[in-house]
Amino acid sequence: MLPTILELQASLHSGDTSSLELTQAALARIDDPDGEGSRAFTRVYHEQALASARAADTLRAAGLVRSPLDGLPVSVKDLFDVAGDVTLAGSAVLRDAAPASSHASIVQRLIEAGAVIVGKTNMTEFAFSGLGLNPHYGTPSSPWDRATGRIPGGSSSGAGVSVADGMSVASIGTDTGGSVRIPSAFCGLTGFKPTARRVPTQGALPLSFSLDSIGPLAASVRCCAILDALLAGQAYRAPQAPRLSELRFAVPSAVVLDGADDHVRSTFEVSLALIRAAGARVDTLALPEFEGLAYINRLGGFVCAEAWAWHRTLLERHADQYDPRVASRIERGKGMSAADYIDLLQGRRAWIASVEGRMRHYDALLMPTVPIIAPPIAELQASDEAYFKANALILRNPTIINFLDGCALSLPCHAEGAAPVGLMVAGPAMRDSHILDIGAALEAVLSEARRG
Repeated sequence: MLPTILELQASLHSGDTSSLELTQAALARIDDPDGEGSRAFTRVYHEQALASARAADTLRAAGLVRSPLDGLPVSVKDLFDVAGDVTLAGSAVLRDAAPASSHASIVQRLIEAGAVIVGKTNMTEFAFSGLGLNPHYGTPSSPWDRATGRIPGGSSSGAGVSVADGMSVASIGTDTGGSVRIPSAFCGLTGFKPTARRVPTQGALPLSFSLDSIGPLAASVRCCAILDALLAGQAYRAPQAPRLSELRFAVPSAVVLDGADDHVRSTFEVSLALIRAAGARVDTLALPEFEGLAYINRLGGFVCAEAWAWHRTLLERHADQYDPRVASRIERGKGMSAADYIDLLQGRRAWIASVEGRMRHYDALLMPTVPIIAPPIAELQASDEAYFKANALILRNPTIINFLDGCALSLPCHAEGAAPVGLMVAGPAMRDSHILDIGAALEAVLSEARRG
């Protein structure tokens, strides 16, 4: 089991370790030629991280601890600006771009909290895929079944691997259609997608202005709550796990289990049985709106329209430098008219109202984060057909919650040693604290079962 933020803070407080020791260990794992560091990171801040760690140890010796994250190694996705560096966003197109003049808002908040930023993590080019493949900087493999080499999930691919392999205590990613929750599910981590408006996106290269959100990948629900509060500029409130006998959950009857493989389906059913046995009510809920979402987004949705608006000049000049699988998806937005976009805005409002109405008697929705286990990297690299089929299936469940403007946790629910599976716990907009509270209760039940 990975150490949590609070466990590491206790070790720092007792003197059992130091920020410098933790940072040196993280950097050693990144630099290990037999590890995934060269594919998980696009930039490593060796000198800066060690200096930050020494400063944290000095302040701690003087009795000053800036936050629960103080002195702990953290990584950030390479679409967040770090002053003085080029923000690559997983692309070769931006290698000659001007360096950022200031930190992204969330990077500044991490630094002020005393986090030791060890590096910027690799990602799908411009965050436009849920698989995590990157032809420019390599693809890190999921921690499970490294002999085969399976996708880490995207687009925050390096973020998931950096935490799973102990190269950082936590990582900050973005989630436009599952890009925090998918790598969390495939890497056996906890990931949180907040209500988008709660965390500022200033200094983050956009994919979709309407859907982008920023969230953490970490070892536990409480870790995610600590990071979420910091990113949102709010006071931290420890999750208060309610009694499961007081909770009512809904499992959508439509879409979310379509195409699920046997391992995910059985793991999900075992998880639901454990939740029911702990006293919670779990109902099947008809949500026909989920079946209609593909039609609403048939022209490419917000992502294609808004990505095209941002990329159109770059694509005209440098199309040959893009990953063609990413470029082809961006170019779908070229055919959308202003009327199409307005219809989409209006359709989303009506869709959200309808779904929220059906959810009103439930504390949260439960579904598999991803309906299949992580596919082999080589299979998806070799075939466009396999790539796009897997990408659509892997993104499907998480994107529902982005379109809802909701919030969601992905919790590991598989048995130790088995292929990682995520349980998604989701709610409507601004129910973040409630979802984190529920997540703490579910985590206790699932963790005990996972240990056997």
